Amino acid sequence: MRLVLAVMRHETNTFSPLSTPLEAFGRGADGGPKSGAEAIAAYRGTNNPVAAYIDLAEREGAEIVLPLAANAHPSGKVTADAFEAMAGAICEAVAGGCDAVLLDLHGAMVAEGFDDGEGELLQRIRAIAPEVPVAVALDFHTNLTAAMVQNATAIAGYCTYPHVDMYESGKHAGETTLKALRGEARPVMLWRSLPMLTHMLRQTPAEQPMKDIMDRAMAAETAGTVLNASVFGGFPLADIPHVGLSAVVVADGGTAPAGALLDELTDLAWERRADFVFPIEPMADSIARARGLEDGPVILVDHGDNCGAGGNQDIMDVLEEVMRQDLEDVVAGPVWDPVSVAQMAEAGIGAEVTLQLGGKTDMPALKLAGRPLEVTGRVRALTDGRFTITGPMATGTRVSMGRTAVLETPGIDIVVSERRFEPFDTGCFTHCGIDPARKRYVLIKSRQHFRAGFAPIAKHVVLIAGPGVCSSDYDLFPFQNLRRPIYPLDPDCPRNA
Repeated sequence: MRLVLAVMRHETNTFSPLSTPLEAFGRGADGGPKSGAEAIAAYRGTNNPVAAYIDLAEREGAEIVLPLAANAHPSGKVTADAFEAMAGAICEAVAGGCDAVLLDLHGAMVAEGFDDGEGELLQRIRAIAPEVPVAVALDFHTNLTAAMVQNATAIAGYCTYPHVDMYESGKHAGETTLKALRGEARPVMLWRSLPMLTHMLRQTPAEQPMKDIMDRAMAAETAGTVLNASVFGGFPLADIPHVGLSAVVVADGGTAPAGALLDELTDLAWERRADFVFPIEPMADSIARARGLEDGPVILVDHGDNCGAGGNQDIMDVLEEVMRQDLEDVVAGPVWDPVSVAQMAEAGIGAEVTLQLGGKTDMPALKLAGRPLEVTGRVRALTDGRFTITGPMATGTRVSMGRTAVLETPGIDIVVSERRFEPFDTGCFTHCGIDPARKRYVLIKSRQHFRAGFAPIAKHVVLIAGPGVCSSDYDLFPFQNLRRPIYPLDPDCPRNA
C-alpha cells in the first residue's frame, strides 16, 4: 500500500496586512515547509492530524510519501506562488501513484486567485486521481464549501477549541478512508452551511451555545449512527462568500440517519444564533475590573491583536492602558518586534535600554496606524526562542519564536520575540525564565487557545477588546464579498439565505 500524506494549513484573515509567502509555512520551526523523512520526524508523536496518519500508515505496513508539511501562522492571503508550490508538490506525489491520500488541512485558506484554497487543491487531486480515496482533517474554524465535500471521501473536523483533539480528527478521517479503501464502508457525505457570522469568543464546544450541539455530533459518531460527524464554527475574519457555521456528516451508504442528524445539528445552531454574538466591553473598563480582582494570576486576554487569527501581535494599546492604570507584577507578551529584539541583543543582558516597542505595522483595511510605545527598562534575558510544547494543544511540537528577549520595567516584564507566536502554551514564558503561575497578572494576545496552557494556572480570566484585525466588532470591517444577508450583520436574515 502506498499512501500520500500532506500538511497544508493556513487560516487566512483577509483584513490582515501581513502577507503569507512560502517561507512563512514553517510554523513551529525554521526554514519553511518540510518534506519526506524530515517532516515525518518533526510530526511523529505530536498532537496533529498528520501524526495520526503516520501511525495509521505504519500500522498498515504502507509506504509513506510525504511531499509537504506546511503550516503558517494565520495572516493575510497566501501568495499565488506559495499556493502553486504547495499544491504542486502534493499533486505531483499523487500523480506518482498511490492507494489513498490523507490530508491535514485547515479549511479557511484564501490564496491570491482562490477564495477556497482547500477546495481548489482537492479539485486538482480529483482531476489526477478520480477514484483514489481522500481523507481530509479540518480545523474547527473551517468555512466549508461544496468543492471540499464533493472532492473528499471523508471529512473530520476538530471537536474542541482550544484544539486539543487534532490527532483524533486525523485518526477519524483516516480510519474511515482506509475502510473505504478496503471495501468495508461506503462513505456518503451530507453537509450544510448557515448564514451565520459567529463570534469566535462564543464558539467553543466547551460551553454553550455550541457545547450540546457538538456533544450530539460526537455521540452519534461514537454510537455508530454515522461514520463521522463534524460541526464547524467557521472563521469570520475573511471577506469571502462561503463564511458561515456549518456541519458535515459522513454516512455509511444510507443517508436517512445522517440527514436527520444534520437537520438536528443545524436547527439547534440556527435557533441559538443570537447566543453566538459576543458583547464587547470597553478596554479600559475591562482592565479596571481586573485591577479590582484579589487573587492571581489574572489572565488578561487581548483578543483584538491575536496572531492566532491573523493579528500583528504588535499593537500596544492594551499594554499602555495596563501601565496607565498602574497594574503591577505583570508579565506581558510575546510582542512581535524584531527591531527591539535586535536592540536588546546588541545592548546585552543587564543593560538599560529605551525602546520604541511594537507598533511597527499599519492596518489599512481597518484604517489603523501602527503606534509604538516608548518603554525603558533592563534587559533581563536573551534566548533563542526555542521550546517544546508540553500543554494539551499541539503537544510535542517544537516551537521557534526566533530570538527572544525579556525587558524588565517597573512592575512589568515584557517578552519580545522575532517571530509571532500565539501563547497557548506557558513555554513562551518559562523558556526565558519567567513562571507565569507566580505573577499577579499575565497579559497575552490570544482569544481562546490560551486556555489550553493557561487555564490550569488562572484564578481569573478577563477578556480585553483591544484594537486590531481580530476585533470582535464586525461593524469595523469593510466586508464586500460576504454572502448577504448574513446574521448578525443582517438581523432579519432568513435561514435559507
